[in-house]
Amino acid sequence: MTSPILLVEDTSSMAMVYRSVLEKAGNEVVSCDTISKAREAISQQNFCVTLLDLTLPDGDGTELMAEILRGKSTAKIIVITANGSINRAIEAMRKGAFDFLVKPFDEKKLLSAVANAQSFEAIKTPVSAPEIPVSGESFQGFIGKSAQMRQIYDMINNIGRSSATVFITGESGTGKEVAAKAIHAVSGRAKAPFVPLNCGAIPADLLESEVFGHLKGSFTGAIANKMGAAEAASGGTLFLDEICEMEMSLQTKLLRFLETSKIQPVGAVSAKSVDVRILCATNRDPLAEVRAGRFREDLYYRLHVVPMHMPALREREEDITLIAEQVLRRYAREEGRKFEKLSPEVTRIFARYSWPGNVRQLLNVLRHVVVLNDATQVLPTMLPAEVTSGTEALSENDTVQKLVATRDAAKEVSEDSLGRFVGLTLAEFERQFVELTIEECNGSVPEAARMLNVSPSTLYRKRESWKKAAG
Repeated sequence: MTSPILLVEDTSSMAMVYRSVLEKAGNEVVSCDTISKAREAISQQNFCVTLLDLTLPDGDGTELMAEILRGKSTAKIIVITANGSINRAIEAMRKGAFDFLVKPFDEKKLLSAVANAQSFEAIKTPVSAPEIPVSGESFQGFIGKSAQMRQIYDMINNIGRSSATVFITGESGTGKEVAAKAIHAVSGRAKAPFVPLNCGAIPADLLESEVFGHLKGSFTGAIANKMGAAEAASGGTLFLDEICEMEMSLQTKLLRFLETSKIQPVGAVSAKSVDVRILCATNRDPLAEVRAGRFREDLYYRLHVVPMHMPALREREEDITLIAEQVLRRYAREEGRKFEKLSPEVTRIFARYSWPGNVRQLLNVLRHVVVLNDATQVLPTMLPAEVTSGTEALSENDTVQKLVATRDAAKEVSEDSLGRFVGLTLAEFERQFVELTIEECNGSVPEAARMLNVSPSTLYRKRESWKKAAG
């Protein structure tokens, strides 16, 4: 018999449901509706697992969590939060929570989270996420030490041990699958399968079979039973790449799978249960796909529990040379070449280039250089034309047009609108002007940097310093 579970939930109807589900599964449950009652229960009894609502009538749930962890560092706390408070849940994970559940959640998710916490406590050998040193330059397949990538590393560490669904967005080539593999690698499912499936690379009429499997004879060409990706990933992680390419009819079946944790292979008359964590990714704007009627809104909200956006390579300029030289040396060893570094001229070219294909394009360029040349450093003459001329010329033209547009708009600024800057110090003026420029660029730091004729990393550093100064 496992030790009792402490349930801290102030909504009586929800507490009743959670308690019923847990007790039916053989757990002893002590229920409290306030922090003060929870403190009293903790003083009288030992709880290895606590289900804790973050919003309570007499205080913040994270305060109670901190007290529990100070008293028993091995305690496992599963925080409960509303759909609009994901950031609070992730912050709780940073402070030591074991997992989180987002309302509304089903019976299976509740029991799975509790069972994971109980088994974690029982084996006394938790799978801890690797710590990222301050000067670290790589992490779980990534190379980079920019502020943007360190935020990604931190997020992966914090959500890795959770069972929550993660929706990864970003341009092609930014490393969405690398992020999915990293989340799996730092999770309690790391020893179980990681099964990736590219929804855009499989014909629509075969995708259902690839996801859920099929039985022999269920359709023309089905000459044997086939296990689908969802079943193959049982106990581990299923990564659905390019999720927005999925047909609407299959989206309905995927939603049913997410709600029930059951799959029904093509041709089968009954469903079977599987235990998988779902990660998905797209290079499109998923909300725009919802508005256009190409992606189910209910499926979007079911998948979009923890959003993660991968930054474009041009947004982390300081990482470009770091990635390039590490990969260059690796390719040189593979191809038997002598390359060790980039020349100063190539470093400048790489920093100016817009990298529309992101890291994937950078790797292809370096492979091209290493295969066709041999030297100790990469020279401009070794680079493909797309990097030294074509795309960059277009990028410069775009920048000129934006600067002209900004100049013309500036001519229309009235004396009244300039009044907002009167009385500010030079530092205050700089901050307001930079933030207004970013706002005019719809929040895009790289676009604002091009308008202001500075590197994106300069703006990122300034914003970080302003944030720290504000406390």
